[in-house]
Amino acid sequence: MVDFGMDTRVHQFDGLARAHPSDADIDADAVGALLEDAHTKCLDLHSFSVYRNGQVAVEAYGWPYRPNRPRIIHSVTKSFTACGIGLALAEGLFTKTDKVVSFFPEHLPPVVNEKLAAMTVEDLLTMRTGHSDETSGSRWRGIKSSWIAEFFSIPIVHQPGSVYLYTSAASYMLSAIVTKMTGQPLHEYLKPRLFESLGIVGETWDLGPDGINPGGNGLTCKTIDLLKFGILHAQKGVWEGRRILPESWVIEATRPFGDSEYGYHWVSGPEGEFYALGLFGQVVAVLPKHDAVVVMTSAIGGPDPCSGHLLPLLHRHSSAIFRGAAADGKAADSRLALQIATMGEIEPLVSLARPRPEHTGVRSYTILDNQLGVERITLDLSFEECTLSFTDTSGEHSIVVGIDRWIEGMTDMPGAQLHHGYALSPARVLAGGRWLDADRLEMTWVFAETAFRDTVDLRFIGGECSISRSVNVNSGATKMPQLKGNLITA
Repeated sequence: MVDFGMDTRVHQFDGLARAHPSDADIDADAVGALLEDAHTKCLDLHSFSVYRNGQVAVEAYGWPYRPNRPRIIHSVTKSFTACGIGLALAEGLFTKTDKVVSFFPEHLPPVVNEKLAAMTVEDLLTMRTGHSDETSGSRWRGIKSSWIAEFFSIPIVHQPGSVYLYTSAASYMLSAIVTKMTGQPLHEYLKPRLFESLGIVGETWDLGPDGINPGGNGLTCKTIDLLKFGILHAQKGVWEGRRILPESWVIEATRPFGDSEYGYHWVSGPEGEFYALGLFGQVVAVLPKHDAVVVMTSAIGGPDPCSGHLLPLLHRHSSAIFRGAAADGKAADSRLALQIATMGEIEPLVSLARPRPEHTGVRSYTILDNQLGVERITLDLSFEECTLSFTDTSGEHSIVVGIDRWIEGMTDMPGAQLHHGYALSPARVLAGGRWLDADRLEMTWVFAETAFRDTVDLRFIGGECSISRSVNVNSGATKMPQLKGNLITA
């Protein structure tokens, strides 16, 4: 029988009790069916965790996404921002009916029209700003001037409070209001009130040009931290017997507002369930009907990976998962443990050919004029590994890649346009390569703290080379312009 027990070091670190699925009245075979369903549908599920009856009963991680790795959680961040607003309201720092313009007189346009003047804190919370177009986090990250001033320049088409439109601009302004009223970035405000209270450590949160955390995104934390966050809300704001969030706030934030499923930066479901959702398939699901919390992290493209793929996946299997342990409970636990172990196996890398001998050693290429500003690349290539260096207008950037094996390291390779606007520098990466033929080297760069996986295709023809780079998921282009270069001879 395979031991389903978790690493006790992780248990000691995060403070949550573990159990076998059957001990938490979970059908392990039904969990296995969900994982197989995701695999069959080509859903790139990186992790799947379940908390029930006071215990973590399922922890499944695909390679190389393990429990101690932090992860960019995209718009799940919005639900953390909601906590900051709930706490600030409870402390009397402002009210939901306060006008947004009242906080930032120094950033207002010369003429404040009636619609802008009418916008309230609650309109930001419910995504009813009156805007007609969404402002995504990737767009914000490209703006170097004040994001507050940028917000006030967005046209307001509808009366605030009347029309729901999802936009990260609203979340940013909530974060900005907390900073304005406390003198602290939202992250620092929440540290003693939320993160430290839950035993969350090592989390990071980006800062915008105003010195403000982007309330809609930019938070990086571990999967187990997301599970704790969901548990806190399942327990209506209580953690280990101590009240962290007002119960009235949790209830209000997680129920639908008006005619949409959106509450105060949470998405609600028809049977009392509610979700924190992030781009590319990041999910915190609180399921009161089943007394459970589920967390999923993924790399799924398209406009709606959560509601379009992951939530239907969960709904298809949740009744079976939570109907109770399988008749042969411990044996089912063992079957699931084997399936999870297979998920975590290292992805194989096998070359289909041997490179021509002249491709090995150190070779540099002058890159022809290109949109990326790349001037030169250098390859230090052996049969075991390759160091690839790019020189552009900002300097030299490099990555070390194993051949027929993976090398874990750090890289500062630029690529924000493929990574939803995130610079990822420096970034943890697992990099491996294989020869597809004697003149073609394919590299895979797995950014292990993100949803992103880049494929780099190098081709050598005589004294010339070409480089193509693409990504698995992105909010914009998934390919960079191809680079071409000529060998620099001594």
